[in-house]
Amino acid sequence: MLLNMKDLLRVANEHYFAVPAFNISDYSMFKAVMEACEETQAPVIIAIHPDELKHMGGEILKAIRERALHAAVPVTIHLDHGTEFSQIMRAIRLGFTSVMIDGSHLPFEENVAVSKKVVEVAHQVDVSVEGELGTIGTADAEGEAGADEIIYTDPDDAVRFVAETGVDALAIAIGTAHGLYPPGREPRLELERLKEIKARLPMPLVLHGGSGNSDEEIRKAVELGVNKINISSDIKVAYYNKMREVLQDRALREPSKIQPPCEEALKAVARQKIKLFRADGKAHLYAGR
Repeated sequence: MLLNMKDLLRVANEHYFAVPAFNISDYSMFKAVMEACEETQAPVIIAIHPDELKHMGGEILKAIRERALHAAVPVTIHLDHGTEFSQIMRAIRLGFTSVMIDGSHLPFEENVAVSKKVVEVAHQVDVSVEGELGTIGTADAEGEAGADEIIYTDPDDAVRFVAETGVDALAIAIGTAHGLYPPGREPRLELERLKEIKARLPMPLVLHGGSGNSDEEIRKAVELGVNKINISSDIKVAYYNKMREVLQDRALREPSKIQPPCEEALKAVARQKIKLFRADGKAHLYAGR
């Protein structure tokens, strides 16, 4: 079942769970994510960053859409952190059902203007839009780009931003960072800020940089109203750590021998995140929608 993110997250918002947004960089990772979600009967957002899309090639969207259309669970195909209008337009043409316009690095009024422009175009073709207000930090050089300093989302600005842009979901900054945290640096989520934003803006809220945070903080964030959590580094680390182990056998050369154990390692992490987000067993809530 292929949905846009507005319809996917509406159910999550109503039932107080978060849909995992797993970033994938090739078809093997996508296959593993889909299997984990179907095994746990969890809705899923397949998130693809522009850099990941460049690596895989746009043609892969045909295969991803075909798999999603026949999936046993609801699926959204989402462009993650699009920063240019041209990226958004290409994603829509390729068949993404949801896009993120990340204007968080811009002054407030410019962020509003570009986000509103994207909404006006995307909504005409039933594609949902995620915006971002505040900045997500950077934990390491391997993660997606982020800010050196986190600018926390102001609740007043959040209300105004949504009213003026019409975005379907809002990514907020409450203390997360892209990538994995180095030893000695521990993330701290401003849960009181999240509580205030949700009270004033009872719409789907998004948490980026979900890898590396404590399970207890993530669990509490879901309870307080986060409905989408992005996971990239955690599943990729599991996948490639297993690949390094498998490739100790230097005679191996066939992907059919190398990739399955890596997929299983990814699936183990994905299943843990799905349960942590309370998304397991929720696919049935979409029946008839």
